[in-house]
Amino acid sequence: MNNKIYKRILKEVSYILNGNLTIRQIASILNVSKSTVHKDLHERLYYIDKETFKKVNIVLKKHLENRHINGGNATKIKYEKIRKGMISC
Repeated sequence: MNNKIYKRILKEVSYILNGNLTIRQIASILNVSKSTVHKDLHERLYYIDKETFKKVNIVLKKHLENRHINGGNATKIKYEKIRKGMISC
């Protein structure tokens, strides 16, 4: 595996385990696509370190379970701002 990819995967693992960041946030920080981060954490990490892969997988499952709640809150905030006249539709 390319050394550059290996270092990127280690950064991604650090961000997700220590910072509890989402795939989207990590992709933004590292200037790569969400697909790249997902592939790194779901496929490549498994071959590097299986124990770390299991830890990361637990965090990703937790994010998946909370996704609908976060989306609902974002919509609620958006419409509150519209109602207050802070933004227009």
